[in-house]
Amino acid sequence: MKDTVGADWVWSSSLTFASYAVEAIQPCVLRVVDLGQPLAARNIYGLRTRKFRAEESRELMELARRFFLQQVARVTAGAALVPLSTVANAGINDQPPRRGGDPKKRYAMLIDLRRCIGCQACTVSCHIENQAPLGKFRTIVSQYEVESLESGNAVQFMLPRLCNHCDNPPCVPVCPVQATYQQEDGIVLVDSDRCVGCAYCVQACPYDARFINDRTQTADKCTFCAHRLEAGLLPACVESCVGGARIIGDLNDPGSQISKMVEEYRGELMVLQPEKNTVPHVFYLGMDERFIDRPSAAPELWEIRDGEGQELGYEYAEH
Repeated sequence: MKDTVGADWVWSSSLTFASYAVEAIQPCVLRVVDLGQPLAARNIYGLRTRKFRAEESRELMELARRFFLQQVARVTAGAALVPLSTVANAGINDQPPRRGGDPKKRYAMLIDLRRCIGCQACTVSCHIENQAPLGKFRTIVSQYEVESLESGNAVQFMLPRLCNHCDNPPCVPVCPVQATYQQEDGIVLVDSDRCVGCAYCVQACPYDARFINDRTQTADKCTFCAHRLEAGLLPACVESCVGGARIIGDLNDPGSQISKMVEEYRGELMVLQPEKNTVPHVFYLGMDERFIDRPSAAPELWEIRDGEGQELGYEYAEH
């Protein structure tokens, strides 16, 4: 960065580091901008826009330098945590070895759309349980008005959506530091301590199930509430479903409810975008075939507003 120092003031040209930048708004005025956000939503970090004297500007430049070094160290440390043997065994677009979890289990979810009433209890309970940032969701229920194939009348169709915890998850091999990984029990997780927020996994997911957490600046998604499963509890969305539409369990246990339902309704179960060959493990019973692929329709009913009362729309780009 080139600094121009006058008698009392200093200003700077733009300097980009990691996903942030120090910009000159006008002579003698600086701000720290998050380049990862849309232009209209960029936040000013750390310092308010105001004039800086020369000594204050030098402090800001030192802050920027330290931030840059921290980000570089974070990427380096994240890469250092990846075992060399794992890297050697995982080629480009190959699935690296699974780690953690119970190898004797294979968790999956079955959603009985005949029972879903679109109450959004699952969305709210998940949001509270996992403390997702405002406007970001690990699971949602998209609601569509469609033409009934039987009567021709307009009817409501509910489509709960979440991470599909695929057997061939495209989000895993694209992670440069293997922060996204799959457990032996099939659950796909994100190691937030290792994640560098590059968003490669967000782009790779065909189900729009991931987002970058505004607070942590790391990838976030549904985890089947792995922390609750480990404690012998049901995921928040399953426990709060008033219609009992969500069933989770171990497919390797023939006595589990989900195994029995998969066996009983095997010919009727569907998954989203099967042509992607991701082998999803969220199964839908009572699915309208028109919604197997990404629907060319806009969801309805929700109005989400920002802090100033402006409508943001039903869903965000991540969903």
